[in-house]
Amino acid sequence: MRAKRAITLQRVYTASTLSEARLVQQMLEAVGIHCHTFNEHAAGGLGELAATAVWPEVWIVREQQCSLARSIIEEYERAPEKNIDCEQCGESNPATFEICWRCSTHLTAFEG
Repeated sequence: MRAKRAITLQRVYTASTLSEARLVQQMLEAVGIHCHTFNEHAAGGLGELAATAVWPEVWIVREQQCSLARSIIEEYERAPEKNIDCEQCGESNPATFEICWRCSTHLTAFEG
């Protein structure tokens, strides 16, 4: 009978918002890094807990993927904040968006 291996999670990112944590999680999962977001509902403890204690965190499952995860996150943090104007409605969208937040048109200039 094979013994189960203990899973050691490794925190790779602490975000100031849940949406940012989810974005990082999706970027990591897109390259095959299995991860989880914790503290999703911890904001309710704000006031009883320090603000930084309730920030969402992204943890990876495989410790050997830590350096790859950190390099992806570092690239994300270095990326300048650019905007793309939607060809359909003219609305300005962050360059990380694939679909216009206003009219749901595919953004052809997406360079994820």
